[in-house]
Amino acid sequence: MQRLAALREEISVWESLQARLSDALELAQLGDESLAEALRDEVDALQRAVDQRVFEAMMSGKYDRENAIVSIHAGAGGTESQDWAQMLLRMYLRWAEAHNMQVEIIDQMEGEGAGIKSVTMTVKGSYAYGYLQSERGVHRLVRISPFDANKRRHTSFALVEVVPDVQGEITDVVIDEKDLEIDTYRSSGAGGQHVQKNETAVRIVHKPTGIVVTCQNERSQNQNRERAMQVLRARLLDLERRKQEEEFAKLKGAHVDPNFGSQIRSYVLHPYQLVKDHRTNYEVGNAAAVLDGRLDDFMEAYLRAKVGQQQA
Repeated sequence: MQRLAALREEISVWESLQARLSDALELAQLGDESLAEALRDEVDALQRAVDQRVFEAMMSGKYDRENAIVSIHAGAGGTESQDWAQMLLRMYLRWAEAHNMQVEIIDQMEGEGAGIKSVTMTVKGSYAYGYLQSERGVHRLVRISPFDANKRRHTSFALVEVVPDVQGEITDVVIDEKDLEIDTYRSSGAGGQHVQKNETAVRIVHKPTGIVVTCQNERSQNQNRERAMQVLRARLLDLERRKQEEEFAKLKGAHVDPNFGSQIRSYVLHPYQLVKDHRTNYEVGNAAAVLDGRLDDFMEAYLRAKVGQQQA
């Protein structure tokens, strides 16, 4: 029923665009100069709407319409990398806000002194995974460190993981309880009267794959355990999907990068400003705008390259 509703909505949007185009053509045929400015505005609006639909048409993968589970992990480097992870979190929150998507923080581990060590969140909205799949990989920052009294240039790294939050097929993932190591602990918080006195937070380790999932956002231990299991199933499903894609690529004779941690994008703030995606070579000079959530051009470049590889 969800799939049917999504298809009906997509068809409805195209029919609406077609109706608006027909109305604009009829008005243009009247030859009334007083309507010229309004018609130009409508043509511009139609062009933007069609461009958006063409962009979404590139997201035709099985899970591209689904919500996304996004995790950010600070790399080695202590405060520097933890601050960089915090900057990436802000960037994705700004991007989600601009696209009217809801964000739910599942788990967050604060950094020592500044930033965050890691965060896991759910991004809810149409095509959330389709958009955010382009962000998976290692992100590199080059800047003058605000934490260095000598104002030296530092390079920091953070890993971004993105998996589809699939609630339907996710139940097909079979997990043996013997393969799980489950721990409980007190949720971290601001302290004072709000400090958590019970061990409601949950950490689950899937021993065969080494995948670790933590959840402390819910009020009860059972709720945290259930949500952590959902995230674990999503990651196991994504792991199996990526294995199949790699096998298919090998059969086609395509190059497969075995290094999951390969750097995908660099953000340079000194001695010049530049953000460059190393997979597509797309780059922009306005690094501040990118860090403020302007990511659509990078996402589009990635999707176009992905579509091109699939058609090759």
